Amino acid sequence: MTSDFKLVEEPEKTLSMHPKKFALWLFMVTVVMIFAALTSAYIVRQAEGKWLVFELPQIFWYSTALIAMSSISMHWAYLSAKRDNLDMVKVAVVITTILGLLFTASQYYGFLALAEEGYHFSSNDVSVSFLIVLVGLHVVHLLSGIIVLIITLVSTFKYKVHSKNLTRLQMCVTYWHFLDVLWIYLFIFLLLNHN
Repeated sequence: MTSDFKLVEEPEKTLSMHPKKFALWLFMVTVVMIFAALTSAYIVRQAEGKWLVFELPQIFWYSTALIAMSSISMHWAYLSAKRDNLDMVKVAVVITTILGLLFTASQYYGFLALAEEGYHFSSNDVSVSFLIVLVGLHVVHLLSGIIVLIITLVSTFKYKVHSKNLTRLQMCVTYWHFLDVLWIYLFIFLLLNHN
């Protein structure tokens, strides 16, 4: 008696990622490429000479502390959501949003401090123009992050964020930490390359 056995290959398991998370990662890679291009252009232009030397406004140090604290509160929100402590999620996201707004305000005051010293966006002061573009573009992305924070907060109040539904919060946390790391990179880059 012969039996017919067929070998059936099991399909390879594919890496799966939520489509929205994948889109977020693609977006962040695009942002990294933009800032890499801008910082590379900064270095190339600085090497050409005629580069204005100036000190970064002191408020940029404070803004760096603000965004670092906002990353801590954002992580607190995530840990609270994993434990279904929704009241703490709300508090942590509100704190993160406030710190994000304070960071944005501090960047604005940094621009005012530059203007008071006579540094403006112009072709004559290329170094200041680069600074304004780099910081301004980061602030634009940060404002989009604040919008995402507010949407996440509303979802939390509607009980759509909890341990069994973390996708929106995970995306918010990922983007916010990305913005934090991006600012720290820019700040260190500007500190090391401003003269």
